Amino acid sequence: MSTSDGLPTAGTPAAAVAEAAVPAGATAHPVASEQVVVLDYGGQYSQLIARRVRELGVFSELLPHHVGAAEVAKRKPKGLILSGGPASVYADDAPRLERELLELGIPVLGICYGMQLLTRELGGEVQAADVGEFGRSKLTVTESGRLLAGLPHEQTCWMSHRDTVFAPPPGFTALASSSESPVAALESVDRDIYGIQFHPEVVHTPYGQDIITRFLEDICGCERTWSANSVIDDQLARIRAQVGDGRVICGLSGGVDSSVAALLVHRAIGDQLTCVFVDHGLMRKNEGDQVISAFRDHFHVPLVAVDAEERFLARLRGVTDPEAKRKAIGEEFIRVFEEEAAALADRDGGEGARFLVQGTLYSDVIESGGGTGAATIKSHHNVGGLPDDLEFELVEPLRALFKDEVRAVGAELGLPERLVWRQPFPGPGLAIRVVGGEATRARLDTLRDADAILQDEIRKAGLYRELWQSFCVLPDVRTVGVQGDERTYGYVVVIRAVTSDDAMTADWARLPYDLLEQIASRMINEIREVNRVVLDITSKPPGTIEWE
Repeated sequence: MSTSDGLPTAGTPAAAVAEAAVPAGATAHPVASEQVVVLDYGGQYSQLIARRVRELGVFSELLPHHVGAAEVAKRKPKGLILSGGPASVYADDAPRLERELLELGIPVLGICYGMQLLTRELGGEVQAADVGEFGRSKLTVTESGRLLAGLPHEQTCWMSHRDTVFAPPPGFTALASSSESPVAALESVDRDIYGIQFHPEVVHTPYGQDIITRFLEDICGCERTWSANSVIDDQLARIRAQVGDGRVICGLSGGVDSSVAALLVHRAIGDQLTCVFVDHGLMRKNEGDQVISAFRDHFHVPLVAVDAEERFLARLRGVTDPEAKRKAIGEEFIRVFEEEAAALADRDGGEGARFLVQGTLYSDVIESGGGTGAATIKSHHNVGGLPDDLEFELVEPLRALFKDEVRAVGAELGLPERLVWRQPFPGPGLAIRVVGGEATRARLDTLRDADAILQDEIRKAGLYRELWQSFCVLPDVRTVGVQGDERTYGYVVVIRAVTSDDAMTADWARLPYDLLEQIASRMINEIREVNRVVLDITSKPPGTIEWE
């Protein structure tokens, strides 16, 4: 059984990635002169393959394995990569390889399960081994061939499989073996088909990027000219083509995603765009004033500020379920946008805004399930929380990008460093950080004060840029304490700080003890309602970054 379980790098539920790659009614990728398609066969880390290809300067798109050869051919890819997966090629319900994919006239690389599929389809021998191979393994290269040319004959690689290739298909050359894999790499230069049993996308395969580079550059002939910055010109053209002379409204939160999306659209269509900043009372301390000042005064973007705290708190009254919170907030956002669009129409005497800009990222789409059959981890307000009767056509210029790529686009657009590197903040705001209880004004104020102390100390320590996110959680729990020789019954504040590259996986940050002591001391001394501070040391997986 080939599986990606146990790989040491970023990943996400495969079904969600696959369905997210081709959202209904939208093209998920920017136009690229060259690209490689990655077909997802269920590997938890299939997305990482696509990221590695992008890092090497070639645009990649992750598609579900069942999309078919015709759908792949539409993209005119320079190459095709078949991912790993958890199934056995002999299982009745295992994903299959469509033979037409091998007849598109482009090089094909199978990784792990992908190699086993190629081997079985083309007449080689795949069997269940007596012993599985998981983790680091010694790879012995017996024939460098085209794929492994220039690499050491002895090297380390990362394996994660139980089924094993014992003989290559007719006409193929076995290139390498490992302790438990008689055939750990194979190729047919004549057919332009290649396979490796190990995972080149993970950091524990030291020559993995060299292998992917050789496939992209030497075998597929890609020029490696794509970068996140190259998205800008393409998206400007796409936005203009989609919007025409229509009016556009943008929900601006001040986070890097919505800020970059807003600047892209403003550069494309100018004052056809009106940004709406909704102060829902769920933001961090003084954040609303900072957002308004930056976009009105610095960027001169048309901006309407809406004080909607009361209506959001009313919608959240009595709501404790996290999904219900997210959906209520997402729906209320849309209702506010609709009202502002109508107000703009009344003011200008026109039809009002028909388009809504959102800073949806690829990871948002993935975690929200992205389509039928996909696993929903949690609904993002700009993906899974949208109401069915949405009256806008969505403009989502960042939908194909990961967070680090969005930051690169923001820097290219001239976004100030403080905004470019602002830590992610959830669309539903602090409401989902009041955990297990109702997000009342009093609880939100307590959480706001605690978060302000945390951010202040993190910045003083020079750690802000090193962390993916740092924030506080306020559970609906009170504990007994002793302050000033008196018994107290106060809230617990949880400190959550993580490191990550893309939020698909995250590790808890090892903050210095003296910093933690200073943060806890300030919170307990300065916030009357708090008498205990704890640290969350859960990584993702098994947890998520946000608690709700």
